[in-house]
Amino acid sequence: MAKVFERIDEHLREWIAAREMFFVATAPLADDGRVNCSPKGPMGTFRVLDDHTVAYLDMVGSGAETVAHLRENGRIVVMFCAFEGPPRILRLHGRGEVVQADDPRFEELSARADFEAPHEIEAARRAVIVVEVERIADACGFNVPLMSYEGERVHAEKWAEKKLRVGGESAIDGYIAAKNTESIDGLPAYKVGDRVAPGS
Repeated sequence: MAKVFERIDEHLREWIAAREMFFVATAPLADDGRVNCSPKGPMGTFRVLDDHTVAYLDMVGSGAETVAHLRENGRIVVMFCAFEGPPRILRLHGRGEVVQADDPRFEELSARADFEAPHEIEAARRAVIVVEVERIADACGFNVPLMSYEGERVHAEKWAEKKLRVGGESAIDGYIAAKNTESIDGLPAYKVGDRVAPGS
């Protein structure tokens, strides 16, 4: 039976920390805009900051739909599923904020969250996404399949390491400038700062 919770208490924090991954979903305001759902992980990049605030580390990727939607309207839902053990889904609905890596608050938030992510590819950290959670609810999860966790993929880390080795930090900046400045619907996503040269 579904239940709505008043806060992210210690029991929920422990359950969240035991998950293997999470999903985020956002949408633009336009009626014909494309809804987006993204798998996220590893779980070390997600943290519960307090009873109504969570944050996750956003790494460089091929798109920036979540960021573009958050910049436009702030709506977001974070979802966790139990792939092992008792079935359960947990959703955190709220308002998200993008704290980009060149924002003075980024380092403070990163330190507070104490994310577990490869430190050797810090240049690939695009932002911290902070979510003020407005609704916390679970669901039965009866239709979520049982799956065994085998470990994390190394592809993202190796991609970033190669970029840095071949072109230095400017190579990742250039990738963000080329691939992450707007959504597929043309909404602004990552802002190109002084240290990012478009087309580099």
